[in-house]
Amino acid sequence: MDITSLLLEAANLMLTGMVVVFVFLLLLISVVKLMSSVLAKYAEDPVTNNKTKTQNTITTKSSTVPAAHLAAITGAIHQYRQQHGHKKS
Repeated sequence: MDITSLLLEAANLMLTGMVVVFVFLLLLISVVKLMSSVLAKYAEDPVTNNKTKTQNTITTKSSTVPAAHLAAITGAIHQYRQQHGHKKS
């Protein structure tokens, strides 16, 4: 076999592989979208109950941080500053 036929065979194999991968990805995307739409149609909406929220939360602009987490973070910062000699800003 000469080099030209080898190059043509390699190009043909590469093109076939790329087409197979492209078609597989298109099928995968379409199946996932179809499943998503079917499941969204039959899924129940979650019921939100405001009575289950805890009373000890601090509300910020972006999210709600539990007071216990805030206390733990503050304590860790205080301990770090004591151990490393940082001044209070």
